[in-house]
Amino acid sequence: MLRQGAQAHGWPNQLWTTQRIADLIRRHFGVSLHHDHVGRFLRRRLKWSPQKPRRRARERDEKAIARWKRDLFPDIVEAAGARNAHLVFLDESGFMLTPTVRRTWAPQGETPLLSCWDRRDRLSAISCITLSPKQARLNFYFTLLPDNTTAKAKDIVAFLRQLKKEVGPFTVIWDGSKIHSRSRLVKAYLTKHPEIVAETLPSYAPEANPDEGVWGWTKYGRLANLAAANTTDLRKRIHEEFAVLKKNRHLLNSFIQEADLCTAA
Repeated sequence: MLRQGAQAHGWPNQLWTTQRIADLIRRHFGVSLHHDHVGRFLRRRLKWSPQKPRRRARERDEKAIARWKRDLFPDIVEAAGARNAHLVFLDESGFMLTPTVRRTWAPQGETPLLSCWDRRDRLSAISCITLSPKQARLNFYFTLLPDNTTAKAKDIVAFLRQLKKEVGPFTVIWDGSKIHSRSRLVKAYLTKHPEIVAETLPSYAPEANPDEGVWGWTKYGRLANLAAANTTDLRKRIHEEFAVLKKNRHLLNSFIQEADLCTAA
């Protein structure tokens, strides 16, 4: 019954709370349980755990996304191989001076405090995971922009230009952002450099880009609860973590597998 989701049992969304499950048990089995006991039962007997759900846009076209992965992506891989070109999964994100707060352990009744700046200072980053055409060798490239700036088309062009020096011809796969293939500046650069081919991911499908895993690993994992003293300190920590990631090809491959693009590696 839990696997059917909460909507199948009359609630407005699919998310289960211990109170909803307690109500379900009472409704179907006539047994009244406290919601705390339900939580212990879920952990010990069913091996369930409390998790933060990932948001998913209602505008998604699931069939179109599945078709892209099944039909279009293999063609993109084949065409890149025929050109002896790298595959490049590119994305942008930002890191705030205000920390990403995650759960931590502390004595019961003693909520821990995290001293940090209440400022909107930030660092924007452009990164990509690359896959070589012959040996399917994974690599990672990135750049951090100046403090408190947002990535623009000119920054994308600069990143593509540097990446071309590093890997030669490539096919870049990215989302439909206005600073990617929709940008006149980027279009002009791509026209001058036919050795770079741009392919767009299906709409509302960020999880189909393996580079999305980079942000989850850094922001919500390695740098979670980081209360940096300033943007210089934050920049240093991001560089350190990205340097670790660049050397860990097993982790990079896991991002591709998580995107359900295993045929690429």
